[in-house]
Amino acid sequence: MKRKDFLKRSLLALGALGLGASCSKDSEEELNENCPLSPVETAGPFPIHSPADLVQQNICGDRTGTALVIQLTVIRQTEEACTPLEGYYVDLWHCDAKGDYSEYGGTNMQANDYQNVSFLRGRQTTDANGQVQFISIFPGWYNGRAPHIHIEVKSPNEDSIRVTQIAFPKDICDEVYAQGPYEGEANTSNEQDNVFGDSLSKNMLDQLTGDPQSGYTLQKEIVVQL
Repeated sequence: MKRKDFLKRSLLALGALGLGASCSKDSEEELNENCPLSPVETAGPFPIHSPADLVQQNICGDRTGTALVIQLTVIRQTEEACTPLEGYYVDLWHCDAKGDYSEYGGTNMQANDYQNVSFLRGRQTTDANGQVQFISIFPGWYNGRAPHIHIEVKSPNEDSIRVTQIAFPKDICDEVYAQGPYEGEANTSNEQDNVFGDSLSKNMLDQLTGDPQSGYTLQKEIVVQL
């Protein structure tokens, strides 16, 4: 019941607000130190097949876990200013509490076969404040990776602008993963992760409020160049 109430409150909050390929992280020039660019990261082996078919705010599907509201703000970095981007697509995906992805499976990489279902994947369009929101669950972990969320920002013409990932603080992960249906402490730390190793401070979420029983709200700015 607590989780259901949490999701209802989150949807009300949304109304009140009015609301690729990897490349070298060192190849871009920071134009404005007030809004550092989000690191360019790999889309990984489990990207969304057809994001245009997944225009939805609630991406939970049939997955269970600790409730998580994901609030993102897409910012354009220029020399003069850091301004919100309106009308841009934000595609988001992550694994379930057991570390599995939808749209994939039945392989050595992921034994559980979810090729014919979609969960924990979605697309939203940024509003006048550059904001989008997703209703999800706290992601689990899988062997060799620290807990994370994948993000891709695309232009109104669906050109890829930036692929990045969001990292989570270990102490919060440990609290969540001590509960079912999660798999216990992650076996790869943020510092050991081969994606976050040289960019953790920029990958780390900006704010996380809540608790494992009632759920969490995550906030993160995604900064891009056009």
